Amino acid sequence: MLFVKILAMPEKTLRSSRLLLGITAFSMLFLILSSFFLFHSVINPLIPSCVFKQFVADSVPIENKPEGSDEFELPKPVVPLSPSSILDTHKIEKISMVPHEDTILSEETDVLLENESCNRNKALLRVYMYDMPPEFHFGLLDWKGGRNQIWPDVTDLKHVPRYPGGLNLQHSIEYWLTLDLLSSNVKEIVRPCSVIRVKNPSQADYIFVPFFASLSYNRHSKAMRQDKLTINRKLQDKLVDYLMSRPEWNISGGKDHILVAHHPNSLLYVRKRLGSARFVLADFGRYAARTANLEKDVIAPYQHVVRSISNNSSAPFERRPTLAYFQGAIYRKDGGIIRQELFYLLKDEKDVHFTFGSTQRSGVHQASRGMGSSKFCLNIAGDTPSSNRLFDAIVSHCVPVIISDNIELPFEDVLNYSEFSVFVWASDAVKPGFLVNLLGGIGKNEWTKMWEKLKEVAHHFEYQYPSQPENAVDMIWQAFARKKSALKVRRRERLYRMS
Repeated sequence: MLFVKILAMPEKTLRSSRLLLGITAFSMLFLILSSFFLFHSVINPLIPSCVFKQFVADSVPIENKPEGSDEFELPKPVVPLSPSSILDTHKIEKISMVPHEDTILSEETDVLLENESCNRNKALLRVYMYDMPPEFHFGLLDWKGGRNQIWPDVTDLKHVPRYPGGLNLQHSIEYWLTLDLLSSNVKEIVRPCSVIRVKNPSQADYIFVPFFASLSYNRHSKAMRQDKLTINRKLQDKLVDYLMSRPEWNISGGKDHILVAHHPNSLLYVRKRLGSARFVLADFGRYAARTANLEKDVIAPYQHVVRSISNNSSAPFERRPTLAYFQGAIYRKDGGIIRQELFYLLKDEKDVHFTFGSTQRSGVHQASRGMGSSKFCLNIAGDTPSSNRLFDAIVSHCVPVIISDNIELPFEDVLNYSEFSVFVWASDAVKPGFLVNLLGGIGKNEWTKMWEKLKEVAHHFEYQYPSQPENAVDMIWQAFARKKSALKVRRRERLYRMS
């Protein structure tokens, strides 16, 4: 009996050891799983939920998933709305820029930044926009908001005030830029990430002044009978008072402020006083070099007034019977006197259309049809070096012939206009037979290369809302981003002097 008991004890001990080992293994597994889920819940911001779900999904056998369950499906990608989806987005890389280096955000400065698809970390520029009274911007479009409402609702296209058409539209740049800044904080609006509006001016690269200066000139430059000053003049005086009272202006002297004055007569009375600011202009024709220059300012394209031609419907060389096309005002002053000289030289030339035209009646339709059926479109200096005719030609895929010695061209630091335009000195253009012989000597192959390039770059000159990648609005912001580095150097010098 004693022998039997002695033999039985190791077997019992062995069973106890196995049980203890099983309990220990189960406890360790439970501890590991608990730690894993606790780890995920604590640092969830560092681990995207889609990655975590994918990990769990890969750990569960397919046969154990409930039929039809989407619990572990990855989020479907958001497809941008048209027309952005039809753009050649690979071209963006040509002039892409580095986002901000300082990526630490504070809750206080990011109250406005609700757009998850385009936040401050991704944007090339952070821009602070003054909440100026509507009389400076959308009030000029007869928009009337609710009590204490400064801005219209931009989330619904039906609520966005419309800009007047005709020739007013060609200088509407201030309108498009303001809308783009307002929409930069709206989740539902898909747009590029070149700029984002911030709430704190100390965190901004630039400060945008939302004054519709061109619209003010076009609509209110005539004095009412009972007033000596026009509404346009009064608004400009109010603008100066407003800016001079702002600490942001006084700190920088206005050097980091952006003002849009695209019409050559806009801001006429105060441009010298505000000349330290950065302007968005059509050209420098009526500005002193101190007030406006390429070092600080941006040249923006006109809004074209003819309809854009799609790449698929653009007529090739053999379907454009007119050699050269011009329709517009012929008798101009200053540098524009060349127009009438060319009119008398070319009006009787075969395959050349050179006539007076306007936006009245069917003028725009005629110009659109004429440019679309012409090989070359003449862009001749007028009262100022530039005109919207150049951009009408580009969106018509009619090779521009630029006869304007002092013209400044939009985005010329990243676009090579010689690839899709012909440049002619004014002194050569007025020589009898020179222009016709020059254009007539450009054969089908050479012209087609320029035509193909026109189709490639035309979207850079389109204004749209919401803005699209590398359209005119996006390109303007990118142009300011390229000037940002120089501004940073000046800021450091100023802060050093102040310390």
